[in-house]
Amino acid sequence: MFHRPRSSTSQSTSASTSYGYGDYITITTSRPGTRRNTGRPSTARPRTGASTIARVEAQNVVCAIAESRGISPTVGLAFVNLDTAEAVLCQICDSQTFVRTVHKLKVYGPSEILIVSTAASPRSKLFSIIEENLENIGSKLTLLDRRYWAESTGYEYIQSLAFKEDVEAIKVSVTGNYYAVCCMAAVSVLPTHLRILWLISKALKYIDLGMGMVFSIQSLRMRYEPSEGSMMIDVSTIYSLELVQNLRDPKSKDCLFGLLNETSTPMGARLLRSNILQPLTDPEVLNTRYAAVDDLTKKEELFFATQAALKNFLDADRILTALIITPSKPTLQTTEQSINHIIMLKQFINSVRPVFEALTGTKSVMLNNIREICAPENVAPVQELIDHVINEDTTYARQPLELRNQRTYAVKSGVNGLLDVARTTYKEATEDAYQHSNELSRKTQSVLTANTLADFKKRSTIFDSTSNMTQRASST
Repeated sequence: MFHRPRSSTSQSTSASTSYGYGDYITITTSRPGTRRNTGRPSTARPRTGASTIARVEAQNVVCAIAESRGISPTVGLAFVNLDTAEAVLCQICDSQTFVRTVHKLKVYGPSEILIVSTAASPRSKLFSIIEENLENIGSKLTLLDRRYWAESTGYEYIQSLAFKEDVEAIKVSVTGNYYAVCCMAAVSVLPTHLRILWLISKALKYIDLGMGMVFSIQSLRMRYEPSEGSMMIDVSTIYSLELVQNLRDPKSKDCLFGLLNETSTPMGARLLRSNILQPLTDPEVLNTRYAAVDDLTKKEELFFATQAALKNFLDADRILTALIITPSKPTLQTTEQSINHIIMLKQFINSVRPVFEALTGTKSVMLNNIREICAPENVAPVQELIDHVINEDTTYARQPLELRNQRTYAVKSGVNGLLDVARTTYKEATEDAYQHSNELSRKTQSVLTANTLADFKKRSTIFDSTSNMTQRASST
């Protein structure tokens, strides 16, 4: 295991904990409540119950960071969301304070940040700034030995994990940023496009080795997110304007996000939050969205039909991600979860056709694109596979007992002989237990009824005798 001693500085943390993941070491820090005297009054925002920017839900996001050396440093970031199976590659030409990098981290809210171990001793400026903001970001910092930073495998990961139709576009995007705008230190610094590949390689390698999770081939949504085309809002402004969280009550919906969040699906809520924190500035994209909103506002039938169709939608991102991530060590629990995900997928596919029918007659380019994606022929192959194995009346249930029953009888009879035998045995044992329970219930109920009547008679006798004594006392 790689261990690196922490150097003692005036900004050292009050507590430090290390957790080992094979050859990795994770460092989490908790800082004292005091702060250094800066010669000016404190302007910090009031502390709330949640110091991080409010998230729609808890998400497992791994972020890898690398920086160049120079007066105007370039920072590469790779975010891999394990809940939505999405990888986002970013390159930021930042300042010496790394304000854009910190903003990007707070927008995506990674649960774990990976950085090369050589940045910790001696501490680089980026490492120090990230360490200072760990509490606000809500992340833990993990140091990886340099041998896990292999840029040669970056292209291999893109080639094997990204969608076929996206591979070439991603390669062009990361290759087109050669050296970017900044000056990099000669010889010791990799070209920018190699550094981005380096990052995605490191993040996916850590997910594989450190977390025991593997993505299926050509199942990861990868995209390059340029710094242009979106607005950067300072983190202090996000807090002060209460864009996504109320300052007084973190659980309150009295903020801009809470007022606007009339979305029908979890995917819509995530997209809304992202657009509030990182508003788009591309006129073409904005005009396309305006046209869609205009079409929905002018056609009430289209609006209400679409809204009704979306109400039955489950979290598609999480369902599809769960199906493509393979656990390194399958267990009974992971097997049961896999069956649950298939049942949820069945319900999701059944929810697609209503959206396709609801968007009939729209003139918006964006809504027409969504309608084409939801076309029945796109989901028909998956629908056939599910109908071949899963019973037609199987539905997803939120109650644990009902979900267990749905899971037990989800597979059709005749698909697997051993399963049919085990299911028959289970049914007979359940019926025997039910009959025995009814017999005990009848016996117990008769005993309870007799005891209740005897107790009632006893209480009535005591009440009558007490009443008689009271009457006699009052008459005398």
